[in-house]
Amino acid sequence: MTTTDALSAAAIDTAAAHLRDVLAIAFEHGPGRRALVVHDDRTALARALVEGYRRNLPDARFIDFDAVAPQDVLDTFATLAPQDLVVLVQSTNFRLDGFRLRVELFKLGLKVIEHVHLARMPGLQGEHYIEALAYDPVYFRGVGHALKARIDRAARGEVHGGGAVLAFDSPFESAKLNVGDYRAMANSGGQFPIGEVFTEARDLEAVNGRAQVHVFGDTAYLVNRPDTPVTLVIERGRVVDAENVTPAFQEVLDIIRRDEGEVWVRELGFGMNRAFTRARRVDDIGTYERMCGIHLSLGAKHGVYAKPGFKRKDARYHIDVFVVTDAVYLDGERVYADGAWTVAPDLAMAT
Repeated sequence: MTTTDALSAAAIDTAAAHLRDVLAIAFEHGPGRRALVVHDDRTALARALVEGYRRNLPDARFIDFDAVAPQDVLDTFATLAPQDLVVLVQSTNFRLDGFRLRVELFKLGLKVIEHVHLARMPGLQGEHYIEALAYDPVYFRGVGHALKARIDRAARGEVHGGGAVLAFDSPFESAKLNVGDYRAMANSGGQFPIGEVFTEARDLEAVNGRAQVHVFGDTAYLVNRPDTPVTLVIERGRVVDAENVTPAFQEVLDIIRRDEGEVWVRELGFGMNRAFTRARRVDDIGTYERMCGIHLSLGAKHGVYAKPGFKRKDARYHIDVFVVTDAVYLDGERVYADGAWTVAPDLAMAT
């Protein structure tokens, strides 16, 4: 165990309350199903989450990953039945030789809640993380499904921010949801916190304009915030110039160009988690990805959407960048204003 200070009793109470809703609503986990929590105790945030799960899963089995052999963990996974629940609370990320945790657990038909890289979010960031676990089905499911429907029927879109405009003169790929609604999905679960609808232009070369980047993922997978936003100049779906560029951001661009030849803009992410904003951040880029606003990916890699001319073996990078977002328009209709999505929730999908 590390010597980092524990989170407050109030923060742990909040974690327990939010996890209760996640378990009951998102996962519909009931008394008839077993639960296994594999965790470490290295950080205050990990310990707070484990306590939250103990309060909500009194009959679950808890295994301290640092106190057993890896094979003991694998053997325990094998005792579970489809639709049982596995929770992974990781200050870093657990390594089991040849066992890709979430993927292999899904193959067993198990539900999975994964908390990862918690050591990157010390102190107050841990409280932000806990706040991001709040599960409001009307917002996540209702607004999420409504946003997907609006994206799927759009012929074009625009992102406005800081005086820059990025235009998508193309319909979009069928949007994917990460909103805690697994009812129509093959697998139940994933990395938490959640909150995102994502897509990309069907015609990647129809993306043109400028976008101001206020945060990007650096080479250490950490949130990097330039003092002044970096302005990307995008032509035919590629970054052709960058203004106010920092050495760390230039390094990212240089690496992509070195290995892929050019810097494509692919994912268009509609982040939904209201706990994360431009001002309220955490250091782990994979967690901050859910922030309420727009993010893009730089690089040719996108495992969800196959595109002609993009070979998986050659596409190496998918770097998240978060753009200053004042407004988002789909077919001229404003769907984002004052830091929030403005589409009316689809209440039929919220329950």
